[in-house]
Parts: sequence; C-alpha cells; structure tokens
Amino acid sequence: MNERIELLLRILCDTIPSQVDAVYLFAQTEPNQESVFATARGLLHRKSVERIWISDCAAKSGYVGAPACREAMVRSGIPQGTIEEVPMEPTEILHTQIEAHAVVRFAKARRLRSLIVTSAPFHQERAFMAVVTAALRECPPLKLYSLPGKARNWDEVVTHSQGILTGTRADLIESEQQRIDKYTAQGDLAARTEVLRYLRRRDAAD
Repeated sequence: MNERIELLLRILCDTIPSQVDAVYLFAQTEPNQESVFATARGLLHRKSVERIWISDCAAKSGYVGAPACREAMVRSGIPQGTIEEVPMEPTEILHTQIEAHAVVRFAKARRLRSLIVTSAPFHQERAFMAVVTAALRECPPLKLYSLPGKARNWDEVVTHSQGILTGTRADLIESEQQRIDKYTAQGDLAARTEVLRYLRRRDAAD
C-alpha cells in the first residue's frame, strides 16, 4: 500500500477511545479557530475529554494569543474551567514544531497516558506527525490520537503558517505536503514509515 495515502487516511480518520486525558488545539489564525473549537465542543459533549489545552503564547505568528483564544472559546460554548494553557513562552515566534515539543513535555510532566491532537484539517497531518515525532524522542509511552478540526469552506481565502501564507484552504493542502516532505528530509519530522509504525504499535497495545 502507498504509505503516503495510508498515513493521511489514518490521521484524518483515526480511531478515538471513549476516554482520553486531554485534547490539544493547535494555534490557529482567527478564520480557522472555529474549526478546532467545534471539535473540542464535540469531545466535551461526548464526555471523551475534560481538559482542552491551548498555547499560552501572546498574540504572534498569526495566533490571536491565549487571552483572546480563551475568550473566543468561551463565547463558542466551551466552559472556562476546561481550558488549560501549555507553557511555550518566552518565544519570538510560534510554529508547529515549538507547539509539538511543548505539548509533549507538558503531557509528560502531567503524566498523561493519552492525548488527542487537533488542528485545521489542511494542517492536521503535519501537526500530528510533529507531535508523534516529539513523543518518540521525549515520551514514547504517550498514546497520541488524531482528530481534525471541523471542515470549513475549502474555497475561502485564509491566512496560515505564522500568519504570512494566504490562500484558499484547498490551496494550503499542497503547501502543507511540501512542508512535510521538506521537514522529513531535514530530520525535523519522523518519516511516514516511522509514524505508521507508531500507530500500529499504539493500536496493538490497546
């Protein structure tokens, strides 16, 4: 089977346990944040998680910042008491790798056994691969699950990638695939084969 296709499908259509310790919502630009909020609300409604994690960063790199993000989450129907901030400051910029390593360190410090990773659908594969990469290096026992944000209008023009890349959500799919290939070649992301191996090992242990 084509590993590229298999991994993408497994990440977009992962099997999620009925109970997971927390969900981390990757930082989004404002037009994309409702996508991840909707997924968080669904998890809370199903009582699958009790904790919603976000970055503690101030507004930067396209992210609205923790205070504004928290306020928007509460307005969208997420209870204030479920939201926790993952320490990432001080940092001049915020990007996927910084978030991935910070959330794994936070999960390890909290002794979490399981964590859901959620981002905008076009970013979900790279976001999940980044967190798996961090876990393999820093906390191999952590069970990670992938649940993308709710799909929104694919033809809407939005900003992404530290707030500097603009295009339709559909346009951003190709740039995300290019980044995966680039960062895998650089060693910043685990190879697709390695991520698939992680998923098979995770599922075999369940």
